[in-house]
Amino acid sequence: MNDIQNLKPECIWRNFYKLTQVPRPSGHLEKIQQFLLDFAREAGVEAFKDPADNIVMRKPATPGMENRKGVILQAHMDMVPQKTPESKHNFETDPIEPWIDGEWVKAKGTTLGADNGLGVATIMSIMEDKTLKHGPIDALITADEETGMFGANALPEGELQGDILLNLDSETWGKFVIGSAGGIDVTASLDYKEVEADKEDAAVRVTLKGLRGGHSGLEIHEGRANANKLMARLVFNAIDELDARLCTWHGGNMRNAIPFKAEVVLTLPKENADAFKETANDWLEAFRDEYKQIETGIELVVEDVATPELQVPIEIQDNLVCAIHACHDGVVRMIPSYPDVVETSSNLAIIDIEGGRATMKILARSSREDMKDYVVDTLTCCFLMAGMKVETAGSYGGWDPNPQSEILNLLMKEYKELFGEEGIVQVDHAGLECSVILGKYPHLDVVSLGPTMRSPHTTTERALISTVAPFWQLLKKTLEDIPAK
Repeated sequence: MNDIQNLKPECIWRNFYKLTQVPRPSGHLEKIQQFLLDFAREAGVEAFKDPADNIVMRKPATPGMENRKGVILQAHMDMVPQKTPESKHNFETDPIEPWIDGEWVKAKGTTLGADNGLGVATIMSIMEDKTLKHGPIDALITADEETGMFGANALPEGELQGDILLNLDSETWGKFVIGSAGGIDVTASLDYKEVEADKEDAAVRVTLKGLRGGHSGLEIHEGRANANKLMARLVFNAIDELDARLCTWHGGNMRNAIPFKAEVVLTLPKENADAFKETANDWLEAFRDEYKQIETGIELVVEDVATPELQVPIEIQDNLVCAIHACHDGVVRMIPSYPDVVETSSNLAIIDIEGGRATMKILARSSREDMKDYVVDTLTCCFLMAGMKVETAGSYGGWDPNPQSEILNLLMKEYKELFGEEGIVQVDHAGLECSVILGKYPHLDVVSLGPTMRSPHTTTERALISTVAPFWQLLKKTLEDIPAK
């Protein structure tokens, strides 16, 4: 596993390997925070944990470069904890197992954490390197970006001292992001009183799995299947045609990840059990045919289980299943002026129905505030008709592009001189912390960049080895050439 430490540039891969050995799932960051503070002390740079649980580091300018504009290097410390069904990994205690697969670095059975571990490893490499030439540098390593940008949202004003923000959380080398969508968490909930199930009924556990999942910002436009939405079609049909009753539903586990697995327990008259299994096979074939160009591993497993004592009342069940079936999931609209970029979307990420409580969690995104409001309103109407309570939280605005950015122009110039080709400027649908930080520090000149990664938030997450060295080369040269104030 240690082979990745021999990759070039060694400083970044060595630091990234160290990060993989420290548990850092969102919501459980005590170990990584202490690790970063210990690292800074050993590197001889100032560091502290701020009231928002972010880690801030400061490295003074190289002598003679004190008059350069200050640069803030920014990444987030947490990672999305996803694992394969057969994995025994405990994200709160176990290290990630990275390995080299041809031109990629991957992880065994889990997310890799290159999102945003490679950004943090790059910051560590800058902080410890005594040979680099640069002006004053702040590092901001934020907490719990993946679950609501909590560290950025609670960032104290007046804490950062720079003029330029370089966000290291982009995922395609050679592309420079100057804008991103805003987002908002939508949660629908309902408490209900369970009723007794008919003891004479049969019961089945239905598991839909093997989907690709993915990042609900970067990959929402690819048409990947949402396990909750596919399951809704099967359950709706089983209720309508075979008198099925819903006992439990669990699908998805991260609000910003397209759900790749969903599981329900149903009861139904014994005489309909065989028909249901035949119907499930028909649905599996239909799903495979519908998604044959996108999903190659769809599985639908039906298992006989003991009949539960309790289930969802029929009128509540019908309302919930109809709401799930009707809830919009996926792209709502592309940006009219950038037709290849998603403007507005929603991700029906998590469904939990069991024990008298139903909860549905969605992440809605848009680069326009009015369209963000619109999609929230449509979701609210959908769930209100099911008698559910709808709440919103964690709203953050979009990042308005600035094509005239001074740091963008410098990066593009350096990129062309170093690699002989033009860089690509783009706007992302994925939410970046830049918009939140700009709300507190509006004077900052901001660009996001990074090496190439694919399928973040999934167990196939991978980092393209060949892009890390040029990324490091460009960052060092840009820091050396930052203009004076």
